[in-house]
Amino acid sequence: MKADEIELTPEFVRQVADLYHDMEAAYDRTAKELDFSCSGCPDNCCDSFFLHHTYTEWAYLWHGLKALDDNLLSAIIEKASDYIIESEASLAKGERPIIMCPLNSEGRCALYLYRMMICRLHGVPAAFTKPDGQQLHFPGCFRCQEHNSTTNSLAPLDRTRFFQRLVNLEIELLGEKRPTAPRVKLTIAQMIMKGPPILP
Repeated sequence: MKADEIELTPEFVRQVADLYHDMEAAYDRTAKELDFSCSGCPDNCCDSFFLHHTYTEWAYLWHGLKALDDNLLSAIIEKASDYIIESEASLAKGERPIIMCPLNSEGRCALYLYRMMICRLHGVPAAFTKPDGQQLHFPGCFRCQEHNSTTNSLAPLDRTRFFQRLVNLEIELLGEKRPTAPRVKLTIAQMIMKGPPILP
């Protein structure tokens, strides 16, 4: 069976961009209510270890990577290779990796417009309702918790609607191949090294 690289239509790209824009707006509203800012933080969230789970974000990431000049893309691929080696060593020792994301360049994301969902929502208090009705709560990053001790009395950012929209995009993207598509459980570095997603 022939394997095909996932190709994004202009309309699909617009839908993902709209979703990301709405996430960013929701984050900004929550941060404003908390009077919270990342400015001056001694930490950098880009060294947090996250796994990502959709072909949609993987393909959109590569949509952005393909627009980079060759030198920058080569540098990112080299850093991604190093990241995988270092993270596997940490995981083998039972440690959670603390390694700078290969997209980080001099403290800033080289692919900022295409950054993942978690990169946009991490930091402020949040909640998520699973399909079975179970609610999950996230207190926010350490600095946000220290910044505002009244966090729990304020409405957290509700991630549910954003996950639902991402799931709908995933269903649209994979179509009839969705039931047989291998599950995605990858770091950004692994997505970079594997190249654009391909489905059998």
